[in-house]
Amino acid sequence: MTAEGRGRGRTWVVLGLLAFLALLPLRGLLRNQGPPMEEGFMLVFPERVLHGALPNRGFLHLYGPGSLWALAATYKVFGVRLVVERLFGFAQQMAVVAGVYLLARRWGRVAAFFCAAASCVIIMPPIGLTALAWVGAVGLGLLALDAVLAASGEPDERRRKRLVITAGLLAGFALLFRVDLIVAIGLAGIVATRTLSKRDRKTLYWTTVAGVSPYVIHLATAGPGHVLRGMVLDPIIYLRGGRRLSIPPPPSHLEGWLQRAGELRKIHWPFPVLRSPAQLTVWFFVLLFAVFALAFTGWRLVRADRTSARGRALFAVGLFSAGMLPQAVQRTDSTHFAWVSCVPVALLPLALIEWSRLRVSWSPRTRAAVAGVLVLGLLAFVIPRYTVQQFTDYVAQTFGVHREAYKIQRGPRVFYYGKKQVALALPPLMRDLDRYSRKGDSLLVGTVDLRKTPYSDAFLYYLYPELKPATYYIEMDPGVANAKNSRLTDEVRKADFLVLSSVWDNWVEPNDSRNFGPNAPNEVVKKSFCRLGSYNGQYQLYERCDLARARGAVTA
Repeated sequence: MTAEGRGRGRTWVVLGLLAFLALLPLRGLLRNQGPPMEEGFMLVFPERVLHGALPNRGFLHLYGPGSLWALAATYKVFGVRLVVERLFGFAQQMAVVAGVYLLARRWGRVAAFFCAAASCVIIMPPIGLTALAWVGAVGLGLLALDAVLAASGEPDERRRKRLVITAGLLAGFALLFRVDLIVAIGLAGIVATRTLSKRDRKTLYWTTVAGVSPYVIHLATAGPGHVLRGMVLDPIIYLRGGRRLSIPPPPSHLEGWLQRAGELRKIHWPFPVLRSPAQLTVWFFVLLFAVFALAFTGWRLVRADRTSARGRALFAVGLFSAGMLPQAVQRTDSTHFAWVSCVPVALLPLALIEWSRLRVSWSPRTRAAVAGVLVLGLLAFVIPRYTVQQFTDYVAQTFGVHREAYKIQRGPRVFYYGKKQVALALPPLMRDLDRYSRKGDSLLVGTVDLRKTPYSDAFLYYLYPELKPATYYIEMDPGVANAKNSRLTDEVRKADFLVLSSVWDNWVEPNDSRNFGPNAPNEVVKKSFCRLGSYNGQYQLYERCDLARARGAVTA
């Protein structure tokens, strides 16, 4: 066998090992609880799009429309099913891992394996397989960055042009998913395009514009005012006060409500580790260090040799990571840290490899292996709670070990919930809602006290596709749904049925989510709605009284 053939064989071995690693926790993740609001709206929003609803106009959506369009097309082909949504989310995660692998491949197969493995361990656990737009955008952005860097060193003009066009379209699609990734893409692009000819740069810019051009359709259909409020004002101005946490996260306690809820599930780990809050604090500084290390090392390499392809790649990915940092800072919890760390922390071995060249005379493979083991050791022994520990827990669940998810099913539609009290409350609630509701009725899912809207059981809309969501706030956010000028009061008044949850009554965070909004929605419930039932202390079902009397429903 030729050297080239042996090289291809080793590459396939590496890819096979990475595929095996990614598939190990997949069954556990597919059957695990998803976040009730986030996964709920990623099931509901694209289905609403299929029925003609417009993001930012028909329902609150804080990001670009690209993710919803892609999921809507997927649902059109394969059906609106939880497994379809989760496999789409898995594909997005693998796009991130593939982007990391391709970028690290410049340092050899061993380095690429360790970097991609670290990225896989970081990106898969935090929010399961939920197909959120950020992960898809990062995956597309990384693939675009790799294509640009590959084009810079490609002598064949036709191949170089294809790479440039591919990079531009991928970058445009990434921005269509998350427009806020423009900082990361822009910073990385400054370095990555430096050696491209003027003609190639022009091609890149115009294909990027082509990729992002569907925003014109979105603006024309949803309306510029609705898009401005939904994608800019709501997430940046009105929502931030109700979601922010301390910077850096305190080492003594966890501030995020969902983070604290996750701590109720104890995962055995055989090694002594820091307490979870301390791990989160350490992770914050590890993330900052990784971003700095990549950018600084790349800058030094480029400064020493302007033709250095590795230096330019490292500098570009360091700037890309710096552009993602606002995602980690806006809410300092493990999910947002993972969404950023999957790039700079996973690629940190590359900086360690370059530093080791100045100190030791190891072979390239040894140098890459040591650097990779050090970073994986960091994940396993310093900050394992939200990375390796959770990853191995999902692997265990794949094989049926300590699985704690309860299947909620209505007809062919399935959702998984991790809280037993809720799982017990939902079947009788759904039986009553089935009994009283008719196709075409409207349903509003909210909190028992509508003055506070920190979260939503949006998955219930997915379980009832024949009922129309009665509210713009399928995703309920503090400072938005319960704002003084929100449309929630009018929407409650017009709804046919209400499902009000007390699951989130104890939501306490050191931010504006503690603040009460107007009491008007509660007054409408008291005045105009009749309670049909209360379920295990978790939910209450209401019907508008005029409808209840007309249908002969018995009020509680």
